Amino acid sequence: MSIMEKTLRETVAHYEVRIPMSYREYQQSFDEDVHVEWVNGEAIIFMSAATRHQVIAMYLSKLLGIFIEFYRLGELFAAPYEMKVSPISNSREPDLLFVKAENRHYLEEQRLAGAADLVIEVVSPESVKRDNEDKFAEYEAAGVQEYWIIDPRPEQQRAEFWVLDENGQYQAMPVSEQIYHSTVLAGFWLNTEWLWDTERYPALAAFAEIAGLPAEMVALLQRGAP
Repeated sequence: MSIMEKTLRETVAHYEVRIPMSYREYQQSFDEDVHVEWVNGEAIIFMSAATRHQVIAMYLSKLLGIFIEFYRLGELFAAPYEMKVSPISNSREPDLLFVKAENRHYLEEQRLAGAADLVIEVVSPESVKRDNEDKFAEYEAAGVQEYWIIDPRPEQQRAEFWVLDENGQYQAMPVSEQIYHSTVLAGFWLNTEWLWDTERYPALAAFAEIAGLPAEMVALLQRGAP
């Protein structure tokens, strides 16, 4: 085992607890506010996310939430909220997931029983493999149309955007001059620089810019920023 592999395993062990159990036991064992996934016969309980992770997840939740509500596009959910794409699939709780209005019928009382249209994962030190490999493969196979991987780690700090092609395989989408245009959310675009300096670019000001509101209003909404 290499030093890198050993370090990664130790990091994962520090941030999560695994308990073998059936899916029925998983359903009966945890409160709705616990971030836990059921994967390959194990309940994986995640420790609290780091501050930077939470800041970016909350920022995207605010920005997307405003956009989705304003244009009445569907529903946005934040972890912990279960997505189970089939009766035999793993149970995942993405950082954020979006369901189009026409797909609301997949929403049950406690979970999404199907694939989200858009899933966003914010990478933590222990979730690098999980987000980039395990969930990538699962979301692709499940038919999640668009998958964002946001990595805020200082030595990485990158945003990747993947969209299913006609063969059901993810293709990396281009980001031109820090701007990404969503395929699932019509009219939505994201300046990735906003993610790394959320205080300078408040979510309301970012929405105003996306929506094409007057520059004066954008400036007004940014006044509270440092």
